[in-house]
Amino acid sequence: MTNTDNPDERSFEDHLHELEEIVSQLEEGDLSLEESMEMFERGMQLAVACSTKLSQMEQRIKVLVEEGERLLEKSLQD
Repeated sequence: MTNTDNPDERSFEDHLHELEEIVSQLEEGDLSLEESMEMFERGMQLAVACSTKLSQMEQRIKVLVEEGERLLEKSLQD
């Protein structure tokens, strides 16, 4: 795991997988306090990146649905 990865260059699935690994490691409880904090901070970065990517995809879907509805209405009017 590298903390310097640019979140925009990685897929949602990559972020989610890394986040799941972090959660698993934190749940095991074998990390020092400092390691746990670093993992928690990284997890929060990944959670924000996942949320951002989901919001972007939601917006794209909304636009596509609206365009599809307009095309359908237009074809029904013709």
